[in-house]
Amino acid sequence: MTGTPTRVLVLNSGSSSVKYQLLDMADGNRLAVGLVERIGEETSRLAHTPLQGGGGEKREKNGPIPDHAAALKAVAEELASDGVGLDSPELAAIGHRVVHGGLRFTAPTVIDDEVLAEIERLVPVAPLHNPANLTGIRTAMSLRPDLPQVAVFDTAFHTTMPESAARYAIDVATADEYRIRRYGFHGTSHAYVSRETAKLLGKAPEEVNVIVLHLGNGASASAVAGGRCVDTSMGLTPLEGLVMGTRSGDIDPAVTFHLKRVAGMSADEIDALLNKKSGLVGLCGDNDMREIRRRVDEGDPAAALAFDIYIHRLKKYIGAYYAVLGRVDAVVFTAGVGENAAPVREAAIAGLEELGLAVDADLNAVRSDEARIISPDYARVAVAVVPTDEELEIARQSFALVQSSASSNE
Repeated sequence: MTGTPTRVLVLNSGSSSVKYQLLDMADGNRLAVGLVERIGEETSRLAHTPLQGGGGEKREKNGPIPDHAAALKAVAEELASDGVGLDSPELAAIGHRVVHGGLRFTAPTVIDDEVLAEIERLVPVAPLHNPANLTGIRTAMSLRPDLPQVAVFDTAFHTTMPESAARYAIDVATADEYRIRRYGFHGTSHAYVSRETAKLLGKAPEEVNVIVLHLGNGASASAVAGGRCVDTSMGLTPLEGLVMGTRSGDIDPAVTFHLKRVAGMSADEIDALLNKKSGLVGLCGDNDMREIRRRVDEGDPAAALAFDIYIHRLKKYIGAYYAVLGRVDAVVFTAGVGENAAPVREAAIAGLEELGLAVDADLNAVRSDEARIISPDYARVAVAVVPTDEELEIARQSFALVQSSASSNE
């Protein structure tokens, strides 16, 4: 239809930040990207880069931005100065990243009062993320009440997990009353990467089984069978699973009781220990994989042990998800560490030749922003690197939902 708006603004609202991208879904091109950080502080900063027409110079503004409303108004001004403002008739929707959607939200959802209330009810299981997401949504709705606002949930992709994978083995009544189950996170990334991996293999998503390793400061693994998630490493919260930058990942739950009884630590102190002072930073004092590898190469034993623990956990999940899937077409690395740390990819796959996995040293060493296979031709299972693009995925899902709604109303 001529004149149909095709632009989507993607917002990722944190407790003191707003990341944003403006995309044109007619061709998938980015028109602008930016970040507002340290909201509520005197040293707030807005960094905006226009990309329309070949790109432009990054613009920065420093000074107090008191709240999210002021932050989004500042973003709107930057976009307007590029001729792509929030009031543009070319804007089809605003897509919001929402971390926790519980069991109710299994797909992108147009936001109304009922949806807002349900996201709020989920705050107890996502206390760090959902409140900030809600603030961003409400602010955007106040600025453009006439525009469809779409929530895309990190948990949605994982709602296809069978109960055997999603349930914890605790009293069912207690679990149900307090919504205790495995939800999983990074779902937008896992959805995008698993689909792009199928494309890289020249097949439809329904035809392939993929193990996705999303390795950033936060890290998660998923087992994807025919385009549907059947298991993932994160659980009720993003703490479960792989060793991460500052999170412990899997741990005996009795450790928490021990710390309370023997060390006299409070619940909040244990929470801070496991989420902010554990993982790589707890093991060696660094959570930057580049710095850890530099220290390993220099013979630092603490860094070497941290790296080995990180890799050991990765291997365990690769093997476990291989067993869950039965047949694996590809193991794929993504996110900051997964896309850029060749030593991590090499070490994670080393020794798994009997599973049909191998890495070609030369292919693995290549640095590229393109999706690529890094396994030798003889490998039975492809090993790939696929850069994630959560903003594009959110924009795609938001635009498709708005288009579908418009078509059904015609």
